Amino acid sequence: MANLKEIRNRISSVSSTRQITSAMKMVSAAKLRRAQDAITQMRPYANKLKELLGNLSESAEGNAVGAYTENREVNKVLLIPITSNRGLAGAFNSNIIKETKRLIEEHKEKRITVLAVGKKADDFFKNTEYNIKGTTLPSKLDKIFDDLTYERVSKVAQKIMNAFAYKQFDQVILVYNEFVNAAVQKVRTEQMLPILPSEQDETENSNQSTDYIFEPSKEFIIGELMPKSLKLHLYKAILDSYASEHGARMTAMHKATDNATELITDLKLVYNKARQASITNEILEIVGGAEALNG
Repeated sequence: MANLKEIRNRISSVSSTRQITSAMKMVSAAKLRRAQDAITQMRPYANKLKELLGNLSESAEGNAVGAYTENREVNKVLLIPITSNRGLAGAFNSNIIKETKRLIEEHKEKRITVLAVGKKADDFFKNTEYNIKGTTLPSKLDKIFDDLTYERVSKVAQKIMNAFAYKQFDQVILVYNEFVNAAVQKVRTEQMLPILPSEQDETENSNQSTDYIFEPSKEFIIGELMPKSLKLHLYKAILDSYASEHGARMTAMHKATDNATELITDLKLVYNKARQASITNEILEIVGGAEALNG
């Protein structure tokens, strides 16, 4: 059995760890509230804009829909995994990296490039053959979380859109965690480019017999909405990932705090048993010495 000093040191160490995990849990909970409000307000607008653009693109004529809907033979794929800059968030980052590796294996016959958003994904892929080389794509995207705004994300999205328009890539895929609640995050894989037509069932299409008059022209509206929709798509994915990060970290730190509390309870029980055993031994030695003297 370990001596009393070792057990006391262990209890002190676990108590310090518990204070840290408890503080991190409270910080993540505060940040989660703001991030959750941002994504819940953004999601309906972004989804409706995407649906509207898909409906307009389906009914547009000729090349009016622009270069962002051009379906080319897929030879060059750009993967954009979105992770966090920090760890201690459970399987949040590892799930994204695993899904990205799965997509690389799935497209192994094609030329793959990885544009990592977040330090964890960047550290994993920067020394691989999939790292960005000789392109006009942005770099050091881990700093985007320092000041996460639509303006900053839109500049990144514009460079990705330009790369697709200039045929540097034939397909752009986002990999991120979709925020469900503080305890649940789903790994999502979405195609950012080319833009896919909206998914509607036959009954819905049959009910849409209304003929609309567009002012200005339908082509002009598509030209204005398409870049905005793509930028919002990337911004929504990053917001989802940001909210998911704090939810995952809050959950992980909550579990770590509970585990530390249980461990401290067990260590105190061991300490009390060891202390009681030590006192009992001392009493036995005193009694034995007194008996020897009397004898």
